[in-house]
Amino acid sequence: MPETRNATTFAFCLGLLLFANLFASASEKAVKMKDLPKDVQRTVQEQSKGATIRGLSKETENGKTFYEVELKVNGHNKDVLMDSTGAVVEIEEEVAIASLPPAVKAQLEKQAGKGKIGMVESLTKNGVFVGYEAHVRTGKKRSEIKVGPDGQLIKD
Repeated sequence: MPETRNATTFAFCLGLLLFANLFASASEKAVKMKDLPKDVQRTVQEQSKGATIRGLSKETENGKTFYEVELKVNGHNKDVLMDSTGAVVEIEEEVAIASLPPAVKAQLEKQAGKGKIGMVESLTKNGVFVGYEAHVRTGKKRSEIKVGPDGQLIKD
């Protein structure tokens, strides 16, 4: 019995530590276009041509400041993450499940198990396409699954 109590206490403490670390490493707040650095404003204007801006935010992650613009483009979502110089760091763009390569779709369905796959996004980091991210809901639990262009699971 003491081993079980110790394991439970350890798991609880580890969970608290991970939770605290999550909020310490990333904080996000809504901002207005006028509050963005000029270079970031320029990138937002370029990226949002033909799109509707749904939101702008500023976030700090591991001591670095990033800006994100949430867009609606031709009926789908597109999020663009930029650094403080306006350089595009990451793009997440909604894609139709039916358009996925068979190996990607199969892996996402396998990993989702009994969960329901909602939105799937293509992921581009520093100008390089790295794969897909699926948002999954299993009961009340929400999770994400990332796979490469070949359907191989990507661990964060």
